[in-house]
Amino acid sequence: QVQLVESGGGLVQAGGSLRLSCAASGRTFSTYDMGWFRQDPGKEREFVASIRRSSETTYHADSVKGRFTISRDNAKNTVYLQMNSLKPEDTAVYYCAASSRPLYSIQIRSTVDYDYWGQGTQVTVSS
Repeated sequence: QVQLVESGGGLVQAGGSLRLSCAASGRTFSTYDMGWFRQDPGKEREFVASIRRSSETTYHADSVKGRFTISRDNAKNTVYLQMNSLKPEDTAVYYCAASSRPLYSIQIRSTVDYDYWGQGTQVTVSS
């Protein structure tokens, strides 16, 4: 069992930056594949980025590639999402997710393959 708590969201102007953090409880954080997803009201939750437990492999959605970077610090039980060059269309609630099982690359982008979710943090980008 792991609990996830996101922080770092807020209101920012277009072109600005934010860094989201997701703190995980428990001693086994380093054994989880981690992901970030986002959701607009009335829309499905969509994949943003993910990182393998070893930190050697990361994945980013095409819509954020080159602007967002996922990273993790296993010593601090924390995963990060650095968001640069933010756009109004990045506005959403951002969720952190964890999978206790190693995910195949085909599973990385699917919400159903993650076991645990945080409560989300709101990111609003003004034009």
